[in-house]
Amino acid sequence: MNNITNKVSSLRQAIATAIVKVSKQETIDAIQQRKVPKGDVFEFSRAAGLLAIKKTSDVIPDCHPLPVEYAAISHSIEGLNIIVMVEVHTIYKTGVEVEAMHGASITALTMYDMLKPLDKGIEISTIKLENKKGGKSDFKDSYPSNLRCAVIVCSDSIAAGAKEDRAGKVILQKLKQFNLNAGIYMIIPDEVAVIQSKIKQLVSEGYNLVLFTGGTGLSPRDVTPEAITPLLDRPIPGIMEAARQYGQQRTPYAMLSRGVAGFIESTLVITLPGSTKGTEESMDALFPYIFHIFRVAEGMRHD
Repeated sequence: MNNITNKVSSLRQAIATAIVKVSKQETIDAIQQRKVPKGDVFEFSRAAGLLAIKKTSDVIPDCHPLPVEYAAISHSIEGLNIIVMVEVHTIYKTGVEVEAMHGASITALTMYDMLKPLDKGIEISTIKLENKKGGKSDFKDSYPSNLRCAVIVCSDSIAAGAKEDRAGKVILQKLKQFNLNAGIYMIIPDEVAVIQSKIKQLVSEGYNLVLFTGGTGLSPRDVTPEAITPLLDRPIPGIMEAARQYGQQRTPYAMLSRGVAGFIESTLVITLPGSTKGTEESMDALFPYIFHIFRVAEGMRHD
Protein backbone atom coordinates (compact mmCIF):
# COMPACT_ATOMS: atom_id res chain seq x y z
CA MET A 1 0.00 0.00 0.00
CA ASN A 2 1.20 3.51 -0.78
CA ASN A 3 2.26 5.65 2.16
CA ILE A 4 -0.37 8.39 2.56
CA THR A 5 0.66 9.59 6.02
CA ASN A 6 2.06 12.83 4.58
CA LYS A 7 -1.16 13.73 2.77
CA VAL A 8 -3.78 16.21 3.93
CA SER A 9 -7.36 15.10 4.44
CA SER A 10 -9.74 16.85 2.07
CA LEU A 11 -13.10 16.30 0.42
CA ARG A 12 -12.67 13.57 -2.20
CA GLN A 13 -15.42 12.70 -4.68
CA ALA A 14 -15.74 10.24 -7.53
CA ILE A 15 -18.40 9.22 -10.02
CA ALA A 16 -18.27 5.92 -11.91
CA THR A 17 -20.63 4.23 -14.34
CA ALA A 18 -21.32 0.78 -15.67
CA ILE A 19 -23.61 -0.37 -18.49
CA VAL A 20 -25.80 -3.45 -18.30
CA LYS A 21 -27.10 -4.32 -21.76
CA VAL A 22 -30.08 -6.66 -22.12
CA SER A 23 -31.08 -8.37 -25.35
CA LYS A 24 -34.83 -7.72 -25.44
CA GLN A 25 -37.45 -5.18 -24.41
CA GLU A 26 -39.27 -7.80 -22.35
CA THR A 27 -36.39 -7.76 -19.87
CA ILE A 28 -36.67 -3.98 -19.47
CA ASP A 29 -40.44 -4.32 -19.00
CA ALA A 30 -39.99 -6.97 -16.30
CA ILE A 31 -37.57 -4.72 -14.43
CA GLN A 32 -39.81 -1.68 -14.60
CA GLN A 33 -42.93 -3.65 -13.66
CA ARG A 34 -41.06 -5.39 -10.80
CA LYS A 35 -41.85 -8.82 -12.22
CA VAL A 36 -38.35 -10.28 -12.02
CA PRO A 37 -38.66 -13.51 -9.94
CA LYS A 38 -35.60 -12.73 -7.81
CA GLY A 39 -37.00 -9.39 -6.69
CA ASP A 40 -36.73 -5.66 -7.36
CA VAL A 41 -33.62 -5.44 -9.53
CA PHE A 42 -32.89 -1.78 -8.88
CA GLU A 43 -33.25 -1.99 -5.09
CA PHE A 44 -31.37 -5.27 -4.68
CA SER A 45 -28.49 -4.16 -6.90
CA ARG A 46 -28.36 -0.78 -5.17
CA ALA A 47 -27.99 -2.48 -1.80
CA ALA A 48 -25.25 -4.74 -3.18
CA GLY A 49 -23.44 -1.76 -4.66
CA LEU A 50 -23.51 0.14 -1.37
CA LEU A 51 -22.01 -2.86 0.41
CA ALA A 52 -19.34 -3.13 -2.28
CA ILE A 53 -18.36 0.52 -1.87
CA LYS A 54 -17.82 0.07 1.86
CA LYS A 55 -15.96 -3.24 1.45
CA THR A 56 -13.59 -2.17 -1.34
CA SER A 57 -10.44 -2.35 0.80
CA ASP A 58 -11.37 -5.92 1.80
CA VAL A 59 -11.10 -7.21 -1.76
CA ILE A 60 -8.68 -4.81 -3.49
CA PRO A 61 -5.37 -5.36 -1.67
CA ASP A 62 -3.78 -1.95 -2.24
CA CYS A 63 -6.86 0.11 -1.37
CA HIS A 64 -6.80 1.91 1.97
CA PRO A 65 -9.72 1.51 4.38
CA LEU A 66 -11.45 4.87 4.49
CA PRO A 67 -14.65 6.42 5.82
CA VAL A 68 -17.40 6.49 3.21
CA GLU A 69 -19.38 9.57 4.14
CA TYR A 70 -21.77 9.64 1.19
CA ALA A 71 -22.74 7.12 -1.46
CA ALA A 72 -25.52 7.17 -4.04
CA ILE A 73 -26.42 4.68 -6.76
CA SER A 74 -28.90 5.42 -9.53
CA HIS A 75 -30.16 3.58 -12.61
CA SER A 76 -31.33 5.00 -15.92
CA ILE A 77 -32.61 3.20 -19.00
CA GLU A 78 -31.58 4.09 -22.54
CA GLY A 79 -33.10 1.65 -25.00
CA LEU A 80 -31.79 -1.78 -24.00
CA ASN A 81 -28.98 -0.28 -21.93
CA ILE A 82 -29.25 0.25 -18.18
CA ILE A 83 -26.79 2.88 -16.98
CA VAL A 84 -25.59 2.45 -13.41
CA MET A 85 -24.17 5.63 -11.86
CA VAL A 86 -22.31 5.55 -8.55
CA GLU A 87 -21.17 8.60 -6.59
CA VAL A 88 -18.96 8.39 -3.49
CA HIS A 89 -17.66 11.09 -1.13
CA THR A 90 -15.18 11.00 1.73
CA ILE A 91 -13.05 13.41 3.72
CA TYR A 92 -9.75 11.59 3.83
CA LYS A 93 -6.17 11.48 2.56
CA THR A 94 -6.83 9.43 -0.56
CA GLY A 95 -9.47 9.30 -3.25
CA VAL A 96 -12.55 7.12 -3.73
CA GLU A 97 -12.41 6.39 -7.46
CA VAL A 98 -11.81 2.66 -6.92
CA GLU A 99 -14.66 2.55 -4.40
CA ALA A 100 -16.98 4.12 -6.97
CA MET A 101 -15.88 1.73 -9.72
CA HIS A 102 -16.16 -1.26 -7.40
CA GLY A 103 -19.67 -0.16 -6.47
CA ALA A 104 -20.61 0.18 -10.13
CA SER A 105 -19.15 -3.25 -10.93
CA ILE A 106 -21.00 -5.09 -8.17
CA THR A 107 -24.25 -3.25 -8.87
CA ALA A 108 -24.02 -4.35 -12.49
CA LEU A 109 -23.03 -7.92 -11.58
CA THR A 110 -25.97 -8.21 -9.16
CA MET A 111 -28.30 -7.09 -11.95
CA TYR A 112 -26.77 -9.70 -14.24
CA ASP A 113 -27.33 -12.43 -11.65
CA MET A 114 -30.96 -11.44 -11.11
CA LEU A 115 -31.78 -11.13 -14.80
CA LYS A 116 -29.94 -14.10 -16.33
CA PRO A 117 -32.89 -16.52 -15.86
CA LEU A 118 -34.98 -14.20 -18.06
CA ASP A 119 -32.39 -13.12 -20.60
CA LYS A 120 -29.40 -15.19 -21.72
CA GLY A 121 -28.02 -12.33 -23.80
CA ILE A 122 -27.18 -9.89 -21.00
CA GLU A 123 -23.72 -8.35 -20.93
CA ILE A 124 -21.84 -5.87 -18.71
CA SER A 125 -19.69 -3.29 -20.42
CA THR A 126 -17.91 0.02 -20.06
CA ILE A 127 -17.20 0.21 -16.35
CA LYS A 128 -15.35 3.49 -16.05
CA LEU A 129 -14.51 6.47 -13.91
CA GLU A 130 -16.42 9.52 -15.09
CA ASN A 131 -15.06 12.14 -12.73
CA LYS A 132 -13.03 12.62 -9.56
CA LYS A 133 -12.27 15.62 -7.37
CA GLY A 134 -10.05 16.32 -4.40
CA GLY A 135 -6.38 16.00 -3.59
CA LYS A 136 -3.29 17.77 -4.88
CA SER A 137 -4.04 16.96 -8.51
CA ASP A 138 -6.86 19.51 -8.42
CA PHE A 139 -4.33 22.25 -7.76
CA LYS A 140 -1.82 21.52 -10.53
CA ASP A 141 -3.31 24.09 -12.89
CA SER A 142 -2.88 26.77 -10.23
CA TYR A 143 0.83 26.22 -9.62
CA PRO A 144 2.47 29.62 -10.17
CA SER A 145 5.54 29.71 -12.37
CA ASN A 146 6.71 33.24 -11.77
CA LEU A 147 6.88 33.60 -7.99
CA ARG A 148 10.10 35.06 -6.64
CA CYS A 149 10.97 32.93 -3.62
CA ALA A 150 13.56 33.24 -0.90
CA VAL A 151 14.56 30.75 1.80
CA ILE A 152 16.18 32.10 4.97
CA VAL A 153 17.61 29.81 7.65
CA CYS A 154 17.72 31.35 11.15
CA SER A 155 20.28 29.53 13.28
CA ASP A 156 23.25 30.65 15.35
CA SER A 157 24.97 27.28 15.12
CA ILE A 158 24.50 26.85 11.36
CA ALA A 159 25.56 30.45 10.69
CA ALA A 160 28.71 29.78 12.74
CA GLY A 161 29.46 26.64 10.73
CA ALA A 162 28.99 24.30 13.69
CA LYS A 163 26.04 22.48 12.09
CA GLU A 164 24.86 21.66 8.60
CA ASP A 165 21.57 23.04 7.33
CA ARG A 166 19.00 20.42 6.48
CA ALA A 167 15.67 22.17 6.98
CA GLY A 168 16.42 24.91 4.45
CA LYS A 169 17.38 22.31 1.88
CA VAL A 170 14.10 20.50 2.47
CA ILE A 171 12.27 23.72 1.58
CA LEU A 172 14.32 24.08 -1.60
CA GLN A 173 13.48 20.51 -2.61
CA LYS A 174 9.79 20.98 -1.86
CA LEU A 175 9.65 24.18 -3.91
CA LYS A 176 11.17 22.35 -6.88
CA GLN A 177 8.24 19.92 -6.78
CA PHE A 178 6.07 22.89 -7.75
CA ASN A 179 8.52 24.15 -10.39
CA LEU A 180 9.76 26.96 -8.15
CA ASN A 181 13.34 27.92 -7.37
CA ALA A 182 14.62 30.11 -4.57
CA GLY A 183 16.36 33.23 -5.85
CA ILE A 184 17.99 33.59 -2.44
CA TYR A 185 19.01 30.87 0.00
CA MET A 186 20.75 32.34 3.02
CA ILE A 187 21.75 31.43 6.57
CA ILE A 188 21.61 34.13 9.25
CA PRO A 189 21.98 34.12 13.06
CA ASP A 190 19.10 34.31 15.51
CA GLU A 191 19.15 38.09 15.87
CA VAL A 192 16.01 40.23 15.71
CA ALA A 193 17.78 43.08 13.97
CA VAL A 194 19.37 40.80 11.36
CA ILE A 195 16.08 39.01 10.64
CA GLN A 196 14.19 42.28 10.29
CA SER A 197 16.86 43.80 8.08
CA LYS A 198 16.81 40.78 5.77
CA ILE A 199 13.03 40.65 5.37
CA LYS A 200 12.84 44.39 4.73
CA GLN A 201 15.46 43.98 1.99
CA LEU A 202 13.56 41.09 0.36
CA VAL A 203 10.27 43.03 0.49
CA SER A 204 11.91 46.05 -1.13
CA GLU A 205 13.33 43.79 -3.87
CA GLY A 206 9.84 42.49 -4.71
CA TYR A 207 10.03 38.89 -3.52
CA ASN A 208 6.61 37.24 -3.50
CA LEU A 209 7.25 34.46 -1.01
CA VAL A 210 9.80 34.35 1.80
CA LEU A 211 10.12 31.18 3.86
CA PHE A 212 12.01 31.34 7.15
CA THR A 213 13.04 28.19 8.96
CA GLY A 214 14.23 28.16 12.55
CA GLY A 215 13.74 30.30 15.62
CA THR A 216 10.06 29.48 16.16
CA GLY A 217 10.45 27.37 19.29
CA LEU A 218 10.79 28.25 22.96
CA SER A 219 14.53 28.46 23.58
CA PRO A 220 15.91 31.87 24.65
CA ARG A 221 17.44 32.43 21.19
CA ASP A 222 14.25 31.60 19.26
CA VAL A 223 13.22 35.09 18.18
CA THR A 224 11.91 34.75 14.63
CA PRO A 225 8.24 35.37 15.57
CA GLU A 226 9.25 38.41 17.63
CA ALA A 227 11.19 39.78 14.67
CA ILE A 228 8.51 39.17 12.04
CA THR A 229 5.24 39.87 13.88
CA PRO A 230 5.68 43.67 14.27
CA LEU A 231 6.35 43.97 10.53
CA LEU A 232 3.25 42.12 9.32
CA ASP A 233 0.69 44.35 7.60
CA ARG A 234 -1.86 41.54 7.23
CA PRO A 235 -1.36 38.53 9.53
CA ILE A 236 -2.87 35.25 8.30
CA PRO A 237 -3.23 33.12 11.47
CA GLY A 238 -4.83 30.21 9.64
CA ILE A 239 -1.61 29.33 7.81
CA MET A 240 0.35 28.30 10.85
CA GLU A 241 -2.77 26.99 12.58
CA ALA A 242 -3.07 24.53 9.69
CA ALA A 243 0.61 23.59 9.95
CA ARG A 244 0.38 23.05 13.71
CA GLN A 245 -2.79 20.98 13.38
CA TYR A 246 -1.12 18.80 10.74
CA GLY A 247 1.95 18.43 12.94
CA GLN A 248 -0.10 17.70 16.05
CA GLN A 249 -1.49 14.60 14.35
CA ARG A 250 2.08 13.32 14.13
CA THR A 251 3.75 14.55 17.32
CA PRO A 252 2.37 16.27 20.44
CA TYR A 253 5.29 18.71 20.36
CA ALA A 254 3.88 20.52 17.32
CA MET A 255 1.77 22.65 19.66
CA LEU A 256 4.98 24.31 20.89
CA SER A 257 5.79 25.89 17.54
CA ARG A 258 5.24 29.66 17.53
CA GLY A 259 5.44 30.26 13.80
CA VAL A 260 3.57 33.21 12.26
CA ALA A 261 2.61 34.15 8.71
CA GLY A 262 1.19 37.03 6.74
CA PHE A 263 1.85 39.78 4.24
CA ILE A 264 4.44 42.50 4.55
CA GLU A 265 3.31 44.80 1.76
CA SER A 266 2.89 42.32 -1.12
CA THR A 267 5.33 39.70 0.19
CA LEU A 268 3.98 36.59 1.87
CA VAL A 269 6.18 35.63 4.82
CA ILE A 270 5.96 32.22 6.49
CA THR A 271 8.05 31.16 9.49
CA LEU A 272 8.58 27.40 9.71
CA PRO A 273 10.13 25.21 12.43
CA GLY A 274 13.87 24.68 12.48
CA SER A 275 13.77 20.89 12.69
CA THR A 276 14.03 19.01 9.42
CA LYS A 277 10.95 16.91 10.16
CA GLY A 278 8.95 19.88 11.36
CA THR A 279 9.79 21.86 8.24
CA GLU A 280 8.98 18.95 5.94
CA GLU A 281 5.62 18.36 7.61
CA SER A 282 4.76 22.07 7.53
CA MET A 283 5.52 22.22 3.81
CA ASP A 284 3.32 19.15 3.23
CA ALA A 285 0.52 20.81 5.22
CA LEU A 286 0.65 24.13 3.36
CA PHE A 287 1.64 23.40 -0.24
CA PRO A 288 0.28 23.63 -2.89
CA TYR A 289 -2.78 25.11 -1.17
CA ILE A 290 -0.90 28.25 -0.16
CA PHE A 291 -0.68 29.31 -3.80
CA HIS A 292 -4.36 30.22 -3.74
CA ILE A 293 -3.38 33.23 -1.63
CA PHE A 294 -1.68 34.84 -4.59
CA ARG A 295 -4.76 34.34 -6.76
CA VAL A 296 -6.95 35.97 -4.13
CA ALA A 297 -4.46 38.79 -3.60
CA GLU A 298 -4.68 39.56 -7.31
CA GLY A 299 -8.43 40.02 -6.96
CA MET A 300 -9.55 36.68 -8.33
CA ARG A 301 -12.72 35.05 -7.00
CA HIS A 302 -12.39 32.29 -4.40
CA ASP A 303 -14.29 29.85 -6.61
